[in-house]
This record gives sequence, C-alpha cells and structure tokens, in this order.
Amino acid sequence: MTGHEPAPGSGAGLPVLITGCSSGIGRACALRLHRAGHTVYATARRPETLAELAGSSIRTMALDVTDEESMATAVAKVEAEYGAVGALVNSAGYAMSGCIEEASLAEVREQFETNVYGLVRLSQLVLPAMRAHGGGTIVNISSIFGRYAVPGSGFYNATKHAVEALSDSLRNEVADFGVRVVLVEPGPVRTTRFGATYVANLRPVSRTYETFRRESAEYFEAIYTGSRRTLAGTFAIQSDDVARRVAKVVAKGARGSRPRARYPVGLLAHSTIALRRLTSDVLFDHLFVRRLFPVPRGPRPRKQGDHR
Repeated sequence: MTGHEPAPGSGAGLPVLITGCSSGIGRACALRLHRAGHTVYATARRPETLAELAGSSIRTMALDVTDEESMATAVAKVEAEYGAVGALVNSAGYAMSGCIEEASLAEVREQFETNVYGLVRLSQLVLPAMRAHGGGTIVNISSIFGRYAVPGSGFYNATKHAVEALSDSLRNEVADFGVRVVLVEPGPVRTTRFGATYVANLRPVSRTYETFRRESAEYFEAIYTGSRRTLAGTFAIQSDDVARRVAKVVAKGARGSRPRARYPVGLLAHSTIALRRLTSDVLFDHLFVRRLFPVPRGPRPRKQGDHR
C-alpha cells in the first residue's frame, strides 16, 4: 500500500480514471476534474489525441475499451501507484445510426463492444480494489436515450438502455461495500466529433429509407453544428455542462456521501424524461417522437373503395 490510502469508505485522495478523453464529454471531464484538484488519468484508444491534456499536467495513457489487455494494463498501472481507482468515469462511446432493418450485425456488435461490454469489463476490473478500500464511485455516462428511443438510433439507444439496467443492478450489488454507481443522463450535447460520426453513419443502404436518412442527417447536423435553428439545437448543452455534473458526483463520493442514482443534465433531459414517465407509449410517440424527430414515411393506406 502506498501513502495515498484514503479514509475508509471515501475514495478521497485516490485518482479518477476516465475513458474516451480524446474529445467531447470525456475530455471535458478530465479538464474539470483536474482543475478541481483530483489526480486524473485521462485515457483514449489513440494516446496521441491526448497531447493537449498531457500539456495541462493531466496524466494520460492508452486505453481501448474493446481490448482486454489494454483495459487490464491501464487499471493495473493506476492500482500499482495508488492501490485503487477512486472513481471510474465510463465516458467512451459513439452513436451508431441507421434503420434497424438495414443494419449490419457486425456494426451492431461493435456498438455494443464499445458502449456496453467495455464499460462492464472496466467496472469489473476496478471493483476488487475499490471494495478492499471500502469505497469508490463508478459514473456511467448514459443519455436521455437510455429512457426512450427514436427512429434511426435504435442500436445506440439500446446500448444506453443496457447501461441503465446494468447500473441499476450494480448499484445494489456493491452498495454495502461502499461503492457508489451513478448514471449521468445528458440531453443533446453539442459535440462535433460525436455528431459527425452519427451523421456520417447515415449512409445509403437501400432506397426504402432514403428520404428518412437525408432528413435525419439534416436534423442531427443542425443539432450538433447549429447550422439551423431547431428545438433540440436551441436547448443543446455543452460537454462541460455534463462534466460539471460528473465533478459534483465525484466530489460527493470523495466526501463519503451518497449521490442520487440518476442525474439528467439539461432542460430537454429533465422535460422529456418527465414526459416519458407521465404518458403512455401511444401518446409519447405521437406527442413527442413523431412530431420532433424525422420518421420513415411509407405509402399512405388506400381508403376503402379506392381502386386507383
């Protein structure tokens, strides 16, 4: 054991390990937590993307959430110096887009490998030392799409639903060991690289959904780039808004207090999650999903007696 051992059950003084720090939410979390005085290990699949963070005296290293050896090596490095990870922020992820009918199962597997299986494996790797120290915090970056789903995002939404369920289960499995598991659920976040990946994935497959793909690309590009005014774009938040909430959760854990299970971030997150909770599936589809999001439009059904 090193001289960094925290008070039992607090996780104070132990480092924060963050995935997906090359851009967006992960990068913002690394910067904010570093400014708050935490020892931060910022990680990404390609360490060269972390040069700016390293220049800010943030510790950086390679971590690929789809590679077992990479994950085990990163956790072992932190534990060799500090004994345990104080907080794990699972931020790595991307959004696969496209209609379910047209999806490649290889791409679906890759989506779950990154957004779900990597998160699970890293949690498994840090938990033994967290339990031995009597505390720790796992923060899982989810989404409003962990609470409902929209056309064209089914598989990405499914990964976030999975993260929600896994977090609920894990929270109760490790609570008595002093480990806190928290979901952070942002609304639309203006992250250029994340948005560019989502829009780029809306590539032509068949003519059936051609119009829908074009409308979806225009809709989400407007949100992520602000190219035109939309409701979601107007209320889109910044990566640092999410990082601010994550920092508060980590601070609560370091003090030994217990944060809430879920933290929606942004006006749209709070309002749409509340609407989903209060309405039936039919009402939510018609009042929200089909009014605000592009949906595929099939041929109009013929009226009885219409033989044209």
